[in-house]
Amino acid sequence: MARNLHLGAFVLIASLLAVSQMSGDNSKNGGNASVEQTLKQMENDWGDAVGKKDTAALDKILADDWVGQYSYGPKTKAQILADLKSGNLKAELPQTSAEMKVRLFGDTAIVTGGDDFKGSYKGKDISGHEIWTDIFVKRNGRWQAVASQNTTVTIQP
Repeated sequence: MARNLHLGAFVLIASLLAVSQMSGDNSKNGGNASVEQTLKQMENDWGDAVGKKDTAALDKILADDWVGQYSYGPKTKAQILADLKSGNLKAELPQTSAEMKVRLFGDTAIVTGGDDFKGSYKGKDISGHEIWTDIFVKRNGRWQAVASQNTTVTIQP
């Protein structure tokens, strides 16, 4: 996705996080464990949906205004769904995921993690170890991803 659009989206999200944190950190709420489990399950479902080309499941996880930054370029929700349907984006299952961390700020959450990804985009290998950040917002009573950043990294021995 365009760097300027991405930067602007993260500045906006950071501002929203600051405001929600000032209004009271959700960590005082006893329901955090349940929300964390819900978001971790959504992350697992997301990986499965990409691997299985399940665009209906992915459509529920991603907000209509979702944007993602990937090694193969920026994507909107419509673009990522089209890439899966067309076969431009292919992923193998299972993906080996590292521990996920969930941070809650009211109705906004940041989930970070990593995985060993094996796949291709338009025939080009995009496999590697990825670290990622996903931002979720609770809208109309349900969590949806609104922004993502994936970076492929080289692990040094």
